[in-house]
Amino acid sequence: MSILVDETTKVIVQGITGAFGARHTQLSIDYGTQIVAGVTPTKGGQVFEHNGAKVPVFDTVSSAVRETGATVSVIFVPPAYAGDAILEGVDAGLDLVVCITEGIPVMDMMRVRAMMDQSKTRLVGPNCPGIVTPGRGEKSHGGCRIGISPGYIHRRGNVGVVSRSGTLTYEAVWQLTELGYGQSTCVGIGGDPINGTSHLDVLKMFNDDPETEAIIMIGEIGGKAEVEAARWASENCKKPIAGFIAGATAPAGRRMGHAGAIVGGVDDTAAAKKRILAECGIAVAETPSEMASTLLARWGK
Repeated sequence: MSILVDETTKVIVQGITGAFGARHTQLSIDYGTQIVAGVTPTKGGQVFEHNGAKVPVFDTVSSAVRETGATVSVIFVPPAYAGDAILEGVDAGLDLVVCITEGIPVMDMMRVRAMMDQSKTRLVGPNCPGIVTPGRGEKSHGGCRIGISPGYIHRRGNVGVVSRSGTLTYEAVWQLTELGYGQSTCVGIGGDPINGTSHLDVLKMFNDDPETEAIIMIGEIGGKAEVEAARWASENCKKPIAGFIAGATAPAGRRMGHAGAIVGGVDDTAAAKKRILAECGIAVAETPSEMASTLLARWGK
């Protein structure tokens, strides 16, 4: 099993005709993802072609869903329009929307979150690398790659990965793969202060997934999401977890990379988060290079 997506998931690409969206659509098709439609307003009727695949382009998400039965979309839309693109997916009744776009105005995301509260749609992101459920074939092809993560570093296995950081997600996955341990699903939740899916949400899904036997959770300075997840895990999750918190050298009040990575008080520094994670029974890696080895030590492998 896996969480959120698998090899049967039908995916729409919002922004498929832009250079960035087109390139990552090609990479996802090559990975084996079922890209069944693209959406670009005013370009309905075009066909996106790559390696024998012919993906129809629609003007709206609702028409793409109606014609293809897709349940998931990925958004490669400029920041000024990305909020509306998310809500278009909600209006179309999608199960999941993955928003890759960085730099969406905070006011737009406040509106999006308020309007999503009564919907069935789950949002991953924005400002995230997306989701990968590796396939079981050669080089893990035949799985589902949604977003910008490099597919070739993944292999199918039993470790779930959840992270605020894109690059640290890739680092953790590569370390696991090099050590011979594959992944069930890898979820990049993004680093913005207002996002759709939290560490806690993903931990709960991994905890309920019988294929996931161990978890790596990667966080950053700023906010309380990692602490909330760790405290829940200490009471509810029996699977081994390793954590890493980025930003140990960040000066107070200085934003480091992600929009949400800014220390607002004594409890959201890297040191405080690492202490709380350890108190909750999570093995804490001191450096990024130790994420996989820390998990394996905690797991007894």
